[in-house]
Amino acid sequence: MVQFLVTNFRWLATGFLLTFASSFGQTWFISLFAGEIREAHGLTNGGWGGLYTIATLASAALLFSRGALVDTMRLSRLTVAICLLFALAAAIMALAPSVWLLGIGVFLLRFCGQGMMSHMAITSMGRWFHATRGRAVAIASLGHPLGEAILPLFFVGLIGALGWRETWGIAAGAILIGVLPLALILLARDRQPQGEAVSGDASAGLEGRHWQRRDLVRHWLFFAILPLFLTPPFIGTVIFFQQVNVAEVKGWTLAEMAPGYVVWASVSVASGLIAGWACDRFGPERLMPVLLLPMGAGLFLLAPAQVPQMWFAVLGIVAVTQGAVSSFLGAFLPRVYGTRHLGAVRSLQTVIMVISTAIGPGITGVMIDAGVSFPVQGVALALWCMVLSAGMVPVAIRLRRELA
Repeated sequence: MVQFLVTNFRWLATGFLLTFASSFGQTWFISLFAGEIREAHGLTNGGWGGLYTIATLASAALLFSRGALVDTMRLSRLTVAICLLFALAAAIMALAPSVWLLGIGVFLLRFCGQGMMSHMAITSMGRWFHATRGRAVAIASLGHPLGEAILPLFFVGLIGALGWRETWGIAAGAILIGVLPLALILLARDRQPQGEAVSGDASAGLEGRHWQRRDLVRHWLFFAILPLFLTPPFIGTVIFFQQVNVAEVKGWTLAEMAPGYVVWASVSVASGLIAGWACDRFGPERLMPVLLLPMGAGLFLLAPAQVPQMWFAVLGIVAVTQGAVSSFLGAFLPRVYGTRHLGAVRSLQTVIMVISTAIGPGITGVMIDAGVSFPVQGVALALWCMVLSAGMVPVAIRLRRELA
């Protein structure tokens, strides 16, 4: 592993930087400003959730049409363009005087952050690595939990000290003077894989084919695994987006809940690394029936929780699934669909994920306005995870047979 890290440091660091930088467009980061945004623009939970849903769905539509750029455009050029647009999005959030401009800011944040930055990172790992693809994806994905561990406490402090608009300005500056120069340094050389990694030559998938988007949506597997693609981002989004409601219902403060991010991040790191190793060793398809079990178990604990420490437990258990899913998807898509059109294929999966994160805040926000608190909603989500896990057993068996 040490030799693998040293030999491929530049490329793994590129993936890590992109996933870490995606933090500024992730739901958990934007939700840190939710209370101030609602107050400044006169929005209810349902109104803010609805705006977030519309903006995220619009970002998914743009991602669907532009996600294949990863297949045709040099990563260095694409990264520069996305970083500049990302910084503009944060600046709009800092300055937006109206709900319309707020919506544009959220739209660009979601497209650049949750969409393109993560998409570029994981697609590149899937294409650059073969025998060690699971480990490469797991290492690159560490940027997600590290951002979740470091940034919330820091930015919550900035919001309190400087104000929420000023804090968004700092985020814009961090992208321009921090992320962009580092990305240019790391991407100054073309990918030259060595050691255990293999060259960027295309690796075929199921049936010895290189699948395109139009092909995979006609295959039985796509619709069988669609619920598995939708569920983790839906739940992972709403559990952070509605943390203010959890705090209100339980009588906790966000400051008391904030250390839960460290627990979430720590468990995600360990889970992601273990899942990456398991994907390389056993094949990602074998993880399908067990991925959602920890998420369901964690959500069952939310409704009866009485103290903030139980929030840490909920996040820690749910994070087992979230960490594993990142490694699973990074290894599963190239394994099943090949790497020649991986950017286009993964953009479809990313769009599905973004749509899931879009509808989550809207649905749960409306239910909260109707009097159903998020902890109560968590019970239904937990039951869904258990049912879906059972449904993945026959899917995994058939897929293993066809891959063989």
